[in-house]
Amino acid sequence: MSHSHAPSLLTRLAEEYGTPFWIYDAGVLRSRIGKIKAITDSPNVQARFAMKACPATRVLKEMLANDIWIDCVSGNEVLRALHAGFSSGMDPARICFTADVFRDNALRVVLENGILPNVGSPGMIAQLAQAGYRGAVSIRVNPGFGHGHVNACDTGGPSSKHGVWIDDIAPVAESAKAAGLTVTMVHAHIGSGPQFQELYDNLGQLASEFGKLLPLFPEIHAVSLGGGIPHDYRNPDAEFPLENLKSLFAESQRKLSEIAGRTIHLEIEPGRFYVAPSGTLVARVTDVKSTNTNAKGLGAKFAMIDAGFVDLVRPAMYGSWHRIEIVGKEGQPTEPIVVAGPLCESGDVFTRDDAELLQPRQLPTPADGDLMTIHDGGAYGYSMASNYNSIGRAPQLWLEENGDVEVMSRRETLDDILMLENS
Repeated sequence: MSHSHAPSLLTRLAEEYGTPFWIYDAGVLRSRIGKIKAITDSPNVQARFAMKACPATRVLKEMLANDIWIDCVSGNEVLRALHAGFSSGMDPARICFTADVFRDNALRVVLENGILPNVGSPGMIAQLAQAGYRGAVSIRVNPGFGHGHVNACDTGGPSSKHGVWIDDIAPVAESAKAAGLTVTMVHAHIGSGPQFQELYDNLGQLASEFGKLLPLFPEIHAVSLGGGIPHDYRNPDAEFPLENLKSLFAESQRKLSEIAGRTIHLEIEPGRFYVAPSGTLVARVTDVKSTNTNAKGLGAKFAMIDAGFVDLVRPAMYGSWHRIEIVGKEGQPTEPIVVAGPLCESGDVFTRDDAELLQPRQLPTPADGDLMTIHDGGAYGYSMASNYNSIGRAPQLWLEENGDVEVMSRRETLDDILMLENS
């Protein structure tokens, strides 16, 4: 998965589309889809895609072609999934809406399209009832444990905002019943955590906790263990023992069905794992400059590039690490380089740690005009892009396995940005 695109290809695309741009490798995406399909081919085990990671229509169509269902977190994500060809309705619920708050059009879209609501806050039960809904619901549970890939992404436990606290599930079950709602699924997402073994152990514990909840919900027919399958950004060639998850899922599904006295379907919903290695941000070095070392030993050599956190915010947001290469200079001697972007913001740096300190990267000596690639950005890259400094979003390109390239989305213009304004 740590491959690099041919310099000639990137040079040609940079000349044709300008920089920065995103390029998605179809072969890499399909390989990751295949790995998930391989561990969910047991009876009554279904995979979804947490589309917030990368909601591009082209990506969604790949999921649709492989019978990967969708988890949405906004009304517009539901509409995007429908636009990509996913069917509405709950038999089966190929689209699920997961949230802690109904915002904007979310409640209306869920009701009008027959989408399974997966509610993460107790008050959402009353909101559904007040809107006249009397159908199936799922409950997102905070099981009291879990961890994201960094501390800022806490998806389970006492400090997480997500889900209904596990000790409060019984009264929520009663309120749903009183409102005429049928709880047909329970769900939790406990995060990827730093190690695969931690994920494996936590998923096993989560399945056990769900077993204790089944008596509260006599009409449950599905249990979702969420996502959390990790991607190793520092070593993208690392192979996790995913086959262990296949046996864990099959055994958990069997045990839950045994407890319930009926068939319980098991679901998972990775996001990052599918798409992270497929997306690469390509930028151009515009200048190289240095600051003198001060009394505290601080000083750096900066490679200034035309991509910023408007394109990939993860390093600025929580110090995420992405492999960086200078195109055509692989194997040359290296030196410590800080990679920084064009934005009027001191935090617009791609090489920093989670304490917001500069973390120079060992790179070949950059020069004005070099192309630079920032890898493994397919998850939460373009999907978290912004128009800060009134900069348009970069184009997204799709690279087919036969070498063909198509435009997934063009570069945004000022007219696109001003379109929303009234004057």
